[in-house]
Amino acid sequence: MQEKNNPKTIRAWAMFDWANSAYNLVITTTVFPAYYVAITENANNGNQVSFFGHSFINTALTNYALAAAYMIMVLLLPILSSIADYRGNKKVFMQFFTLLGSVACCGLFFFNAERIEWGVICFALAAIGYSGGFVFYNSYLPEIATLDMQDKVSAKGFTYGYIGSVLLQLICFAFVLKPEIFGITDKALPAQLSFLLVGLWWIGFAAIPFSVLPKGSPNAQTHQHNIIKGGFIELGKVWVKIKSMPLLKRYLPSFFFYSMGVQTIMLVATAFAAKELHMKTPELIAIILIIQIVAIGGATLMSRLSDKYGNVRVLIFVVFMWIGICIAAYFTTTSTQFYIIAVIVGLVMGGIQSLSRSTYSKFLPQNIPDTASFFSFYDVTEKLALVGGLFSFGLIEELTGSMRNSTLVLGLFFVVGLILLFSLLRTEQKLQKNSEFSAL
Repeated sequence: MQEKNNPKTIRAWAMFDWANSAYNLVITTTVFPAYYVAITENANNGNQVSFFGHSFINTALTNYALAAAYMIMVLLLPILSSIADYRGNKKVFMQFFTLLGSVACCGLFFFNAERIEWGVICFALAAIGYSGGFVFYNSYLPEIATLDMQDKVSAKGFTYGYIGSVLLQLICFAFVLKPEIFGITDKALPAQLSFLLVGLWWIGFAAIPFSVLPKGSPNAQTHQHNIIKGGFIELGKVWVKIKSMPLLKRYLPSFFFYSMGVQTIMLVATAFAAKELHMKTPELIAIILIIQIVAIGGATLMSRLSDKYGNVRVLIFVVFMWIGICIAAYFTTTSTQFYIIAVIVGLVMGGIQSLSRSTYSKFLPQNIPDTASFFSFYDVTEKLALVGGLFSFGLIEELTGSMRNSTLVLGLFFVVGLILLFSLLRTEQKLQKNSEFSAL
């Protein structure tokens, strides 16, 4: 049995966030979107880009590519988590997806205006590597931390991720803003070097958690089917168990809807600023750095607020703020306005991610042997939300010609999530009253 609340294990676990969050910052939210928009807008067709003979709006194409990558993970994760639970080797899968993601990031070094297909494919493969590793990473949380520590440990992981990603972003920032210091004259090279550095950073720092985290415990007795079929059967069994848990079965639908908004905003914010506000790469990088730095405090703040007011109440407050962010983004016309929104996004971004993960973990039965299957269900829910959010965002942009209209659709997703969270709060209060009554 893994010793819980071991400081060395928790630090090593958090270092996985340090390692792979550089991908999330540089590839999905800063340098890659700015570089991609720049090289595709310089083409003769304006915002249109050709992908294997088919024409797309440039930003819609990357949204579709990410949606496809996450849909692949939705189909794969039940199988992989079943194997991980059966053999007790979830660390092996973390290593595989880390290698895939880091190699794909290194492959983006060769991405330019003449290799659009190559760049989009590497972009999608990196997303698969990131999301694939994260589900097994998340499943370690209830194994390494007791119930009362899970909020703090979850926040610690995100805090490490924000700090690590900002450090690498500052290095990339130097390449992009002052290439002449390094003797770089090729305009594309600073971005390409940034992609290469992300891949090396990712695989390099991931060696720390891989050397400390346990490989997992075999759970062969619960698997009576072949691995592929068994994965989906296990997912079905998890759903049956969840339906008997009044809090969890109400939490997951709310998580699904507000995640459609949160995850999509994180992935499209830079492209929105570049296209709608015509902000340049240095401004975009500065904005994302502001978000990351503020998010470090945001994750810690929300963890402390949850101790005082409870997870669900704090989630309601944060989702309400996200609705305001979507409305404000629609009316934003200046860089200054976007900077203000970025500060607010940073405050609530780390908090909602950290609290969402720890809330799910706290609602689970403690000391269950098949955490990978339960967190696979969580991750499938999140990835389906991402698929829906990204596809909706890209489709509305293609239909209306404006990303502003897409932000309003995301706002509607948050509204639905907020309503469901209020239902969850009422259920939680009712169960607490019944528990108090039974204790009398």
